Amino acid sequence: MKFLDQAKIYVRSGAGGNGCVSFRREKFIEYGGPNGGNGGKGGDVIIMCVSNLNTLIDYRYQQHFFAKNGEAGMGRDRSGANGDDMVIKVPPGTEVLAEDQETIIGELLKPGDRTVIAKGGNGGFGNAHFKTSTNRAPRHANPGQPGEELTIWLRMKLIADAGLIGLPNAGKSTFLAAVSAAKPKVADYPFTTLHPNLGVVRAGETDFVLADIPGLIEGANEGAGLGTRFLGHVERCAVLLHLVDGTQEDVAEAYRTVRREIRAYSPELAKRKEIVVLSKSDALTPEAAEEKAAELGKAARKKPLILSAVSGHGMKEALYAITREIGRRNAQEAEALEELEGRAAWRP
Repeated sequence: MKFLDQAKIYVRSGAGGNGCVSFRREKFIEYGGPNGGNGGKGGDVIIMCVSNLNTLIDYRYQQHFFAKNGEAGMGRDRSGANGDDMVIKVPPGTEVLAEDQETIIGELLKPGDRTVIAKGGNGGFGNAHFKTSTNRAPRHANPGQPGEELTIWLRMKLIADAGLIGLPNAGKSTFLAAVSAAKPKVADYPFTTLHPNLGVVRAGETDFVLADIPGLIEGANEGAGLGTRFLGHVERCAVLLHLVDGTQEDVAEAYRTVRREIRAYSPELAKRKEIVVLSKSDALTPEAAEEKAAELGKAARKKPLILSAVSGHGMKEALYAITREIGRRNAQEAEALEELEGRAAWRP
C-alpha cells in the first residue's frame, strides 16, 4: 500500500429540513388546527480514528465528503428524518488542521477517538410549534439552517517510541531491518528511503516501535531534499537515535547539520533525549572508529555508541539504551498521571 501522510479534503455538513405548514382536515371537524411537523437535523461530519489504517492514501482520490440533509417536516405532526452523518476514517496519530495548515482542529491518537468538525444545521419548526392561545392558526414555518462547509488538512504522524534520524545513507534503514521484521529498501545511495517505515523491536522483555524517516540534508527546513516534512513522524518519540556515518570525512559536521535542521523545525523536538551513534563501524579499523567517535563525541558533547548493523557489533547496547529512555519516559508519565489523579481526589 502506498504511504501518504497528509491530504487536503473538502467537507460539508447537512442542512436542516424545512418546517411544514399544514392544517388538520377531517370530515365534521371545521377547525382542525395546525399540524405541520418540524424538519430533521442535518448530518454532522465526523473524523474517527480506526485501527486498520496506516496511511491517508484513500483521500488522494476522493477529496469531497458531504453529510446528508435533514428531510422536511410533513403534515399530521410528522417530523422529517435526520440526515445521516458523514464519518471519515483516519489512522491513529492523525491531526486535523484548518486550511491554513497551522490551526489544530482536533487530534486523534488512538482507535475510537472521534471529533465533530462540521455540525449539521438544525431543522426548522413546523407551524404547529407556533400555535398559541392567541394565534390558533399560524401560517408560517421556519426554514432549516444551512450546514457548515470547510476545507481541512489531515496530517498523519506515526506513533512510535523511538525514531531514527541522520543524513541520507547513514544506515538508518539497515539498522531498522536488522532489529525488526520491517523490510525497508536498503541500497548504497542517498534517499533510498522516500517515506517513513515502522518496525516493532524486542530488547530483552521490552517491545517498542521504531520509526525510520528519510534523511535530512543541509537546508532541509527551507525545502532542500525531502525537506523537514517527515520530522513530524518522530515528534511523539521518547528518544531519538542519531546515526552518523563513520565512513565520511567530517562526522562532527554531519552531526551538526542534522541538529541545525531539527532546531529550525522545532525547538521542542531539539530538546528530546538523543542517543548519538557512529554507524558502519565494520568499514573502519578499530583505531579509525575510536578516532571518529572522539570527534563525534566532542561535537555532540556526549560519548557516542559505536555499532555496525551489518556485523551486529554494538547493536545490543544501542537497543538497551533506547529501552532505558523509553522506561524513564513511561515512569514520568505514570508519575504525572498519579499526581493528577491525587489532586482530583482531594478536590472539594
